[in-house]
Amino acid sequence: MQIERLVQMVFYILSHGHVTAKELADLFQVSTRTVYRDINTLTVAGIPIFSTKGVGGGIFLMEGFAIDKSLLSEEERQSIYQGLQILRAARYPNAEMALSKIGAIFRNAMEAKWLDVDFSHWGSEEKEKIQFSDLQYAILNRHVITFRYFNSDLKQSERAIEPLRLVFKSHAWYLIGYCRSRQEMRCFRLSRMKRLKVMPEMFERDGPSCDALTSEWKELREMPVLQLKFSPEIAYRLYDEFQEDQIRLSEDGNYYVAASFELNHWTVHYLLSFGKYVEVIEPESARAMLKEQASDIVKLYSL
Repeated sequence: MQIERLVQMVFYILSHGHVTAKELADLFQVSTRTVYRDINTLTVAGIPIFSTKGVGGGIFLMEGFAIDKSLLSEEERQSIYQGLQILRAARYPNAEMALSKIGAIFRNAMEAKWLDVDFSHWGSEEKEKIQFSDLQYAILNRHVITFRYFNSDLKQSERAIEPLRLVFKSHAWYLIGYCRSRQEMRCFRLSRMKRLKVMPEMFERDGPSCDALTSEWKELREMPVLQLKFSPEIAYRLYDEFQEDQIRLSEDGNYYVAASFELNHWTVHYLLSFGKYVEVIEPESARAMLKEQASDIVKLYSL
């Protein structure tokens, strides 16, 4: 379409400075006559584009031209910037370079100070950035990956996976892929994946549909609901850990939370991180598991 060619032409001239009509004609596979018609259309639209003959001549844009004033609104520019910021936060290859180029094209019209997205945790190492890049490469190029995985029952296993999709859900990154040892689709939390390796072997498998992902999260949601009582001393942490609609302040001054958890070692250790400021009201099985762990801790320090 002509409008798409016009936009691409402006960006191309911006990035290359002076170009020739023949260069543009070859690039967009049109005649030089069409190129000059496009230039005339851009001029009428208010784009300061010029054409000169002779040595050093060619087609160029007026120096200092800022594309945002002519083609993109401020809201559109900010949307582009936010999207690139998220890609950079996800350690997407070349996102930093893309941000720099976009900033140059807009003549520094975008302000970066108000937004800084970073999905990595405090003190994370460079290898965390490399992991994202490796996973992106493996998914796009259909390479099998291997890694050591630590599940919520504190057990570790070696996995060979056909990686299909990365998902950011509920404060964490997950990998959806076909597990060769389990012979089924599985969901893996990235923070529990260690010693990741991209293998030379390639695979042929389509990514999961949106319905499959919905089923995966539905399965995760169908966990028992724990009724928890928190002392007011720990209130500052509750809004970091739970949704606002899960928290209820009672007349007795305590906070009550209803949240779904899988009953395993991870959940028990997580609740223990609240120390004496949490009490499991129900189910009774969860109370028993927490009591057993607390008893083991007492024995450890009674030696």
